Amino acid sequence: MQPSPENLSSNARRERRSFGEDFRRFFVRGLAALMPTLITLWLLVKVWNFLWDVLGQHIIWGIKQFWQTLVDWRLLPFQPPAYIDWFWSRHMPEWAVQLIGVTLAIVAVYIVGVFVGNFIGRTAWRVAEHLVMKIPFVRAVYPAVKQVTEFVLTDRKGTFDSSRVVAVQPHEKGIWSIGLVTGPGLKALNDSVGEEMVSVFVPSTPTAFSGYMLVVPRSSVVELPLTVEEAMRLLVSGGVITPIDSKSGPGKSIAIPAGAPADATVRGLPQT
Repeated sequence: MQPSPENLSSNARRERRSFGEDFRRFFVRGLAALMPTLITLWLLVKVWNFLWDVLGQHIIWGIKQFWQTLVDWRLLPFQPPAYIDWFWSRHMPEWAVQLIGVTLAIVAVYIVGVFVGNFIGRTAWRVAEHLVMKIPFVRAVYPAVKQVTEFVLTDRKGTFDSSRVVAVQPHEKGIWSIGLVTGPGLKALNDSVGEEMVSVFVPSTPTAFSGYMLVVPRSSVVELPLTVEEAMRLLVSGGVITPIDSKSGPGKSIAIPAGAPADATVRGLPQT
């Protein structure tokens, strides 16, 4: 049996593939496999260095001063200050000193978290922030830094658990965006337009925790049979990871709320 012309042409293309093309193809494949691990290790190193530079080395300095204070008060046998510096700088390996400093920094951060987690600590922290905000330069920088750090580090578990995944048309008809219903609309706006409104958070891609908020009529949103996790995976991947709804199945109709616009038809969302 002779090979078909299609098979001959594909074999010829494989033979004509240069070393540069193969190298580029396998290099990109290897980079895609290693990149998550490399980025994770890079972030861990950055966090380690940050904790050491900001807290760890200062905690080690405080330990030296505390040690020297105990010696001065004769609570410990007499040791010259040079011995204490030599012990931490020369006698102990540098990695061990950093390990102790970073570990104590983590413990210190945990203690601060426990402190501000109760009512008394939270009140004291707010009073301290109020006093710090009286400093002119700090007053200009601190609120913005606090807002960014709270957005990045605040535990969002459960924030969107009760949300519904919907499709909205924020720009023009026929172009849909995926969003999350985060709550009812403003009462003043409901009264002004004479229609029930809902707040919809439209995440951006690939940073799904940033985006913009819309206040749209409830009748103009199309509910999607997706969980919040599935919607986030879809958004973060730019549409590459497409969830398969097990309840509706491909090609089956999905209920659209009463009063939805007549053109509320997107891929996988036929009119009912």
